[in-house]
Order: sequence, then structure tokens, then C-alpha cells
Amino acid sequence: MNEGVVSLFAGVRLTPTQRRIAHCLVEHAGKVAYLSAAEVADLAGVSQPSVTRFAIALGYEGYPALRRVLRELAGDGDGDRGEDRNAMQRAVAAEAVHLGRLCEQLERLEDVRRGASLLVASSTLPVLGLRAAAPLAGYFGYFASKVHPDVRVLDAGGTSLLDRLDQARASGAGAMLALVLPRYPRESLDAVAEAKAMGYAVVAITDSAVSPVGEHADVVLPAAVGTRLVFDLHTGPMAMAMVLLQAMCDADPEPVQQRLEQFEAAAARRQIFQG
Repeated sequence: MNEGVVSLFAGVRLTPTQRRIAHCLVEHAGKVAYLSAAEVADLAGVSQPSVTRFAIALGYEGYPALRRVLRELAGDGDGDRGEDRNAMQRAVAAEAVHLGRLCEQLERLEDVRRGASLLVASSTLPVLGLRAAAPLAGYFGYFASKVHPDVRVLDAGGTSLLDRLDQARASGAGAMLALVLPRYPRESLDAVAEAKAMGYAVVAITDSAVSPVGEHADVVLPAAVGTRLVFDLHTGPMAMAMVLLQAMCDADPEPVQQRLEQFEAAAARRQIFQG
């Protein structure tokens, strides 16, 4: 049920109080569907009107309407088909559900396009991804470098990370892509906060709209992370990263086409690829 609850917040900008309520719903997913607004407020340490405003912010008439959805999620599982599947199949099936929800989320592309516009306008583009997010940062950076003139993957922490943010800013960077995945490394959150203090616009790909990186991000692009195996599955965030890169290409098509043609010509001349 937790993953279904998280999907309710996808693409919604929440206040700090609302994020607190959202965290409460996720952490207590097994019982919140049967609690009153007052009981949820006590559990989250907020006021009852805050719970009502939270439900309205998600697009519901009030908390009772949100609670009905939570009850539906509480009864939503793998069903009879799930009982016939092994653990690996259920994990992959859950990823398919995540991608289905991401597909529905992308019916509205305003945030994706806004994030793409910010990144395209940055003459130097830092891409932050530490620990579990480092491979995804490298993957995005590899392809982004074919269509953007100066992509800098920041996949190592320490004091040198802040130096590299300073250097990118001095080179004309106005925006940064931050990939921040559970368990939300403190270094990543600190780097995003520091980037905002430097004047960067921050576009964040993370697992949910209530991720802690949202506090300092200008655009949050949530994509659920799979949690059914020993280590997380990042199928959703990878798909979101490629959707964002496509939106960047769409935002400035002529220079993108020129750079792609230049790359293909160089690759052919150097015989980089076999096929």
C-alpha cells in the first residue's frame, strides 16, 4: 500500500506541514485509511484543518474523500495473480505498476517542460548524483553530453563537491539537475541547499513529492522506487531522467540536431561503434 500512497503525491507541490502529513500517511499506511482527520492530525503532530487543507491540495473535496481512496489502496494488492508469482516476478510486476502511474502522471507535462527549460538555458550543466544515484547521474550525463555543450557529472562527495559547484557556477551554470534517491544522502541534500544559496535553479528527480530534496528544489519530478528486493529498483527514476532529457531536446531542437549530427560524423570517422 505504501507505494500506492506515495503515488497520490506525485507532481504535487506540498508545504512543509503537508509533507509532514504525507510522511505520516506513508509511514502508517496500514492504519491511516481507518482514522479520522483528527486522529491523523494527532498522529502527524499537526492541526485538523491542516489535514483537510492537505486533502484539498491533492485534489479531493476533503479528508473523507481522500480516506476512501486510502481504503481502496489498503485493499489493493497483487490479488490472485500475485499469489501464483514468485518474489522476483512480484518485484518486476510492481515496477510495471510504477511505470503505469508515471505514464498517467506525464499526462501533465508542465513540470517536466519547466525543468527542461531551466536546464537547457544553463550553459554549464551540473548533474548531481551521490551513492545509489551516482550510476543514474552518469547514465543521464552520458546522453546529455551529446546534446548539451558542457555537462558535468558530480558523483563524488566531500569538500571538492562544493568546489566543483563553484567552478560550474563561475562557468555560467544557472541550473543543476539533482538525482536524490532513498535513503537521501545528507551530502546530496546539503549540496542542493548550497546550490540554492549560490543562486542555482534546482531540478530534482526523486522518489516522491514528499522527498526531503523538495524543500530546496524549484522543480520536483517524482518517480517511485521499487522496494520489493533487498536493494531498490530505480526503473521509474531512470525513465523520468530520459523523459526529462527528451524534453530538453524538444525545448531547443536545432542546436540539438546539429550536435547529434556532429557526434555521428565523429563516431563514423573514428569507427567508435561496431554496428
